[in-house]
Amino acid sequence: MKRVTSRRNAIVERYRAVARGDEAGLLLDGPHLVSDAVAAKVRIVSAIVASASEARPDVAASVAALTRRHVEILSASPAVMAAVSPVRSSSAIVALAEPRALPVDAPYAARLPLVVIACDVQDPGNLGAIVRVAEAGGASGVVAAGACANPFGWKALRGSMGSALRLPVVAQPRIDQAIAQARTRGCRVIATAPRDGQSLFRADLKGPLAVLVGSEGAGLPADVTDTADERVSIPMAPPVESLNTAVTAALVVYEATRQRQ
Repeated sequence: MKRVTSRRNAIVERYRAVARGDEAGLLLDGPHLVSDAVAAKVRIVSAIVASASEARPDVAASVAALTRRHVEILSASPAVMAAVSPVRSSSAIVALAEPRALPVDAPYAARLPLVVIACDVQDPGNLGAIVRVAEAGGASGVVAAGACANPFGWKALRGSMGSALRLPVVAQPRIDQAIAQARTRGCRVIATAPRDGQSLFRADLKGPLAVLVGSEGAGLPADVTDTADERVSIPMAPPVESLNTAVTAALVVYEATRQRQ
């Protein structure tokens, strides 16, 4: 491996630019994400490994897999790893990959679509968690609509634990267009609401479905809720008034999957 010792190296600057969102690409921070990207056949273009961690079994396995794919691998000092790894305690391996290129209707490709439309979810960790629970619960895809965080930013990728590398995930800047796309693909659109909706456990979730979940604080805007075919609420014991947006998505996805089985 070539060794990188300067934080001002051009490759280091590229990693930092991708982490900031100033340059296109996927920043894969840590052995878990790198391994998931290899398994998902994501095209990885380069990787930087902490010189002190090269013998670690998980790091060595990632290096071997990347070597077989002819990926450029660099060895770096602790100072360089602190620059390219955006987490507080720098990871042992960080890689750059090409962005996923998916058609906007990719989440609806399943025979019986079950799509989560995340509306204005600005916390990348929450958005990543939505993608993770969507894949775990059997959803066919996720649409990051409106003022959502970048679903492929490094924080969202880590929050998804690799799910964003496998599940069809697309961004749609306009919520109304995301809803129109769902209807074009024959989906009934339901809006999650903290109260005054049909109980989740009485709602019919068996057909093609798009589930709207809102932001962390405000939830879904009223004009978005009003365009839905149905409002659904999750029963909650008082005094609890709302749930985390990823928890909401998980409960609805799992209930829909239960009904379909």
